[in-house]
Amino acid sequence: MIPILNYSKKFILIENKRYSFSFLRATIQVKISLFRKRCAMMPEYDYHHLPHVKVQSASKKALWATLVLTLFFMFVEIAGGLISHSLALLSDSAHMASDVIALLFSMLALFMATRPPNRKYTFGYLRFEIIASFLNGLTLAGISIGIFIEGINRLVHPQPIDFKWMFIIAVTGLVVNIILTIVLHRSTKEEENLNVQSALWHFIGDLLNSAGVIVSALLIYFTGMNFFDPLISIVIGGIIFYGGAKIIRASYLILMDTVPEGFDLEQIRTDMYQIEGVEDVHDMHLWNISSDHCSLTAHVFVRHSSEPMHVILAVNQMLEQKYGIRHTTIQTEDPTIHDHTDYLRQKDRTVSL
Repeated sequence: MIPILNYSKKFILIENKRYSFSFLRATIQVKISLFRKRCAMMPEYDYHHLPHVKVQSASKKALWATLVLTLFFMFVEIAGGLISHSLALLSDSAHMASDVIALLFSMLALFMATRPPNRKYTFGYLRFEIIASFLNGLTLAGISIGIFIEGINRLVHPQPIDFKWMFIIAVTGLVVNIILTIVLHRSTKEEENLNVQSALWHFIGDLLNSAGVIVSALLIYFTGMNFFDPLISIVIGGIIFYGGAKIIRASYLILMDTVPEGFDLEQIRTDMYQIEGVEDVHDMHLWNISSDHCSLTAHVFVRHSSEPMHVILAVNQMLEQKYGIRHTTIQTEDPTIHDHTDYLRQKDRTVSL
């Protein structure tokens, strides 16, 4: 007997048996529960041809080792700077404090980059790497300005300096910073990451600062002129500011979705024109999601005699093989169907000029 639903009564008849709505409600709830369990097993994001995640084990190990050593030596330099009254040591300890913050940002960025895309963050969390780099660059610039101000103040109001403590801690700091710089430099060679590069600039600044403190200590010891301490600190502050400005610029360009360095948009357009069936290329965009993740979109007029899918395949293959761009969205169009009156008018005007 076929199940019959009788909406005029408060019962459902199935094989001549009466089932109350309470039983039906319980059955439906069980089915809904099973459906939700199945949904929970499904991915929470759309299918992507390329993974929008970045797992960097070498960078993670390097940052952990660097963080522990930096945190330890920061307290050593603070104590040494207070005992010896050396601005160069105190400025270096302040810079190392910024290194700790930078490393924490970098580690957070590495963790966020491993999280997969979801319904809201369709590109995943790769861009967090760039945000962390931008903040690290601002920190570098801010600390260098603080060193400038304090250096000028020390030039106007010089203070006595304890050479022995200043020299011992500076030499120790130089050794530690050389080790940390080598560790991070190797990490950047293994895995491209602007965030780790910004951390590396922090330690290059520390390395120069430690070397500057040693030079300053020797000059003060042999000449007795204490102004070398703030003077060398100001020079080192300038180098740190340069590194911070470089990181800020690189991060800013990515955050503004500019064309990545090393790519010529017009050359890419010309190469696309060389593909059989491509009549016109417009509305093209090329940008970086992170330091090593490029995306390209473009609209293409395809000749009626060509198969659009074949043209898209050829364009994608050219972009990947010649430029290393794998994340692309190519939209084929027909000017007789899609309204491009303004564009064609503008193009004719450009050709006539």
